[in-house]
Amino acid sequence: MIDPRLLHVVGDFLLPHLQNDRPALIGIAGSQGSGKSTLAAYLASAYGGVSLSLDDVYLTKAERQNLASTLHPLFATRGPPLTHDLGLLDRVLAALHQALPDSRTALPAFDKLADDRRPQSEWPVYVGRPRLIVLEGWCLGAKPEPEAQLLVPVNAMEANLDPDAVWRRAVNGALAADYARLRARLEGLVYLRAPSFERVLDWRCQQEAGLLGIDAVDADRRRAIGDFIARFERLTRWIMRGGIVADLEIRLDDDRRFIVWPQEDPMSEG
Repeated sequence: MIDPRLLHVVGDFLLPHLQNDRPALIGIAGSQGSGKSTLAAYLASAYGGVSLSLDDVYLTKAERQNLASTLHPLFATRGPPLTHDLGLLDRVLAALHQALPDSRTALPAFDKLADDRRPQSEWPVYVGRPRLIVLEGWCLGAKPEPEAQLLVPVNAMEANLDPDAVWRRAVNGALAADYARLRARLEGLVYLRAPSFERVLDWRCQQEAGLLGIDAVDADRRRAIGDFIARFERLTRWIMRGGIVADLEIRLDDDRRFIVWPQEDPMSEG
């Protein structure tokens, strides 16, 4: 269940953007497990719109393997900037903005268990012209890091698998280019801020258990998930320190409840 206070604050933020005769494009950013997808789906339903996710426009497995062989092996793993097909996303957004009342727009879908994009015949279809388009993604609005920060690994994964910072420089370059252009298209961006990066692992394990239809993952699976989210650690921590261009920041507690912070409270990494 979504915190009603969060819905109230985000609803107030949305309303001024819904006064035009064209679909409003609003982004929701936040770490893995922060509730982006749930919030996006609720807002789309409540305000006559459609929700999209960066997770559904990942490059195909074959495309990521090609990127891994030509640029850096870490790009075989989905998630970081450059592993999304932003051209596909652009085409879908254009189709939704130009849609007529009886238009049928196919929305990309990704199978996380198969780690590949679903065939287009299996994509859901949105009928009509939405009043609101909600785009959610963990790295939406992230600013590129200063070059000096890229030189120091943030974890063992970076130290062992990206010792020359080739991968993280490529990610940073994408943030300054195509991902910055995507942010510029958004009429507003809401950021759901986790209390700490350590909490993200707990939330991601909960997500995995839900995908598998079990109560909780075992210790081996938790370690594997920890290895996976190491690829997200640098950018997640950077965003939490203020490395994001957001219009509204929502701070969450350990249970994803909305925290009302005093205006003068300084930002901390948690």
